[in-house]
Amino acid sequence: MKISTKGRYALRVMIDIAINSNNEYVSVKYIAIRQDISKKYLEQIMTMLSKAKLIETTRGNIGGYKLTKQPGEYKIGDILRATEGELTPLDCLIDDNYCNRKENCKTHSFWYGLDKVINDYIDSKTL
Repeated sequence: MKISTKGRYALRVMIDIAINSNNEYVSVKYIAIRQDISKKYLEQIMTMLSKAKLIETTRGNIGGYKLTKQPGEYKIGDILRATEGELTPLDCLIDDNYCNRKENCKTHSFWYGLDKVINDYIDSKTL
């Protein structure tokens, strides 16, 4: 499993908003400058975070983005899943994927354990 720039940048952006918002909206322009991310790419990430209801947005002179919850209420796993999708190492571990070898697979428990460790870890960390 490899986290893309969208996932890495999303985490940086969420931390940036948490630090710089003071419960006010933060301009995408200033986030882009501070995080050295192109505004266009950042807007794609913000759309993903907004669809996941992790941030809220407003337009206009005081427009920008702010968190929908307190920083400590955000699990890193939720932020990464919003941009990366499932973080499961194998498709057969995802609930709705059927594998006819699952019952006799000698490696299933290993992959299941790895998936559990990854998800438990990223869900144990917050902003």
